[in-house]
Amino acid sequence: MARLRGDMHMHTTVSDGRDPPQRVVLEAHRKGLDFIAVTDHDSFEGGLRARRAAEAMGLDIVVIVGNEVRTTRGDVLVYCPGERLPERVPRDPLELLDYMHSEGCLVVPAHPFDVRRKGIGSLVYKARWDAIEVFNAHSDPLSNRKAEQAARELGLPGLANSDAHVAEAVGSAYNLVEADEASDEAILEAVRRGRVTPVPGRPGVSVYASTLAWSIERRLRRRRGGGPSRLDYLEDLHSLEE
Repeated sequence: MARLRGDMHMHTTVSDGRDPPQRVVLEAHRKGLDFIAVTDHDSFEGGLRARRAAEAMGLDIVVIVGNEVRTTRGDVLVYCPGERLPERVPRDPLELLDYMHSEGCLVVPAHPFDVRRKGIGSLVYKARWDAIEVFNAHSDPLSNRKAEQAARELGLPGLANSDAHVAEAVGSAYNLVEADEASDEAILEAVRRGRVTPVPGRPGVSVYASTLAWSIERRLRRRRGGGPSRLDYLEDLHSLEE
């Protein structure tokens, strides 16, 4: 049994993150994480690129391919093992749950009670999710407490994640997973079985400043009509209003 440390919610330039996937995986490795899940908005591409980068650089880190899906009710994290990815991504959250389960993926509500950041709210109680993100490093304390309470009431595993949009923030919150081996399949199965301990944490002042600077830059680029095509996907400074 391996005790592994990893962060399961982060973004790259594939969506609204500042840094490319290879920079993110390098930072995670530098910080001693055993695994990460890259969860760009509505795309598995960031995770695929991060995995290829880790393999090319010979880094001893497991990269789980993920996706933060904007459903019709709010944001939901999807984690898929192996090389074959789902052919479609339903927008209805319950349809998404059923379909991704049929594909062998884990489905986890992201920051479910953070209204500003489009959590799914009470829908947490209306389906059998695999786990709940009980601590998000950019959500307010009340939202996190409500998510933790929901996981406890439902008997579901909890995750703590950084939701990093700059590489320096990766690992500010993380999870300790008791997995049979260091592989994406084993890690996700351990989470599914509840062999996971969330470890909350928030970015330091300098990392907070970097995140704030990137959020401001996103806003300015959007006003100028430039920058990556997904920069208008999220509300400005949505993760920095605590």
